[in-house]
Amino acid sequence: MKNIVIFTFLLASLMACGNAKTNSTDSETTIEATTDQTPTVKTLDQNDLASKMEDKNVVVIDVRTPGEVASGYIKGTHKFLNINDSNFETSINELDKSKTYIMYCRSGARSGRAAGFMISNGFTDVYNLEGGILNYTGDIAK
Repeated sequence: MKNIVIFTFLLASLMACGNAKTNSTDSETTIEATTDQTPTVKTLDQNDLASKMEDKNVVVIDVRTPGEVASGYIKGTHKFLNINDSNFETSINELDKSKTYIMYCRSGARSGRAAGFMISNGFTDVYNLEGGILNYTGDIAK
């Protein structure tokens, strides 16, 4: 029984060490939990789009097909990268990873996939426009 208690204690200690860091001071030692700093795709609400687009570091990308774009796009869009093109991934990887990106498509599904691809390839500040252009009520350019 004593061996089981010791084994359980050691196992719990090892597991805790994998998820914590130790800070030492002169008089005490504390353990702080670390947080996962992995970037994720953020959802951008339609109401917040205009103010976000005012930031000079923001690049807005439409990932729809050329036919869809011809019917209109969000005024202020910087790039049109068709997610169905064979060179889409190459085009994404040529972008500046220090910028903030807002992705959109028709309803948000394709732009969500594109944004996820960006995050998995080293981009850290990527938004997917919630509801895509279908829910957009601002100015449409042609």
